[in-house]
Amino acid sequence: MDLKGRDFLTLKDFSPEEIEFMLDMAADLKAKKKNRETVDWCTGKNIALIFEKSSTRTRCSFEVAASDLGMGSTYLGPTGSQIGVKESIADTARVLSRMYDGIEYRGYGQDIVEELAKYSDVPVWNGLTNEYHPTQMLADLLTIREHFGKLKGLKLVYMGDARYNMGNSLMIACSKMGLDFTACTTKEYFPNDALVAQCQEYAKASGSVITLTEDVAEGVKDADIIYTDVWVSMGEPDEVWEKRIKELTPYKVTKEVMAAAGEDAIFLHCLPAFHDLKTKTGKEIYERFGITDMEVTDEVFESAQSKVFDEAENRMHTIKAVIAATIGEY
Repeated sequence: MDLKGRDFLTLKDFSPEEIEFMLDMAADLKAKKKNRETVDWCTGKNIALIFEKSSTRTRCSFEVAASDLGMGSTYLGPTGSQIGVKESIADTARVLSRMYDGIEYRGYGQDIVEELAKYSDVPVWNGLTNEYHPTQMLADLLTIREHFGKLKGLKLVYMGDARYNMGNSLMIACSKMGLDFTACTTKEYFPNDALVAQCQEYAKASGSVITLTEDVAEGVKDADIIYTDVWVSMGEPDEVWEKRIKELTPYKVTKEVMAAAGEDAIFLHCLPAFHDLKTKTGKEIYERFGITDMEVTDEVFESAQSKVFDEAENRMHTIKAVIAATIGEY
């Protein structure tokens, strides 16, 4: 399967067979790394990493993946480039694609990464936008496949705010790969109707089912994977925090939720998670709102059912696969 020269902007652009190919490649690359086998297939190549939003896992994954492949990488942080400030997105793409063999973007609207791709002569990879998070999806799918030995026929339940990148992307990934997807939250936080309709078409082809429900007991019944993400981004006003906490607390992942899903269910989270008071942010939220956790309890986060650190590691292996596949050096 040849993905050379392809952009990686959303899983909507890839067939189930192409997604499976990248997962297989990631699994192979992971095994090679564990066995200390050299995979410096991209020696002499370089990639640019544009981060309008900072990150731990995405940055480290791209930098280590590039290093393992023998590539150089240049990190351009939130104040490290002139993109959209003194230089247009189109001009940035045309400049960087003269110097680099691939460009990663992590930031705001999907329109930005789409415009980068339009004007770039090299592959562009989406490290996260408001609408989609495709590199996280490959890591999630690999983690699920490693644990259960399959994807098709499993049930994934996403709890919390399903309107943005994580809810959107999980619904796409599940419906393409044959997993049943449930968004368990209030109606206000359901994914948008147009995307649901599109994913219903993917689901028909893969044999999966998409469910939107406000009922926690019904939503998590027979679930294989319980997934959540933070409810609010830092910097949003207090009234937003208060509203989300009030409306989404019934959808917090607790030991009762995991018990209702079943003892074989696993818990996933793209991280970082607000599950204790051991961070500056956690302490600030406690002082402002009097809560000691938000989307998941510490009891669940630290439980044997939690596979969040396997998932975090797999970001590196799946991103390495995306780079190698689209630059065409596998």
